[in-house]
Amino acid sequence: MKLRIRDIREDRDLTQLEIAKLLNCTQQTYSRYETGEITIDINNLEKLALFYNTSVDYLIGLTENPTPYERNI
Repeated sequence: MKLRIRDIREDRDLTQLEIAKLLNCTQQTYSRYETGEITIDINNLEKLALFYNTSVDYLIGLTENPTPYERNI
């Protein structure tokens, strides 16, 4: 599975460290998420989707549409 988390981060001119802080992890851990060396958990995917205003489906490559779904929160 090709995650888009690196592309979307770079498109917004953010550093790995900035996103790692958002996810409460180290920069090294976040880097390993981006490379696919370790699997990012669903809670962190949800945080990223909310932060980037997109869907988890978009982040994990299941859709090409970055528009988020209607949320029931």
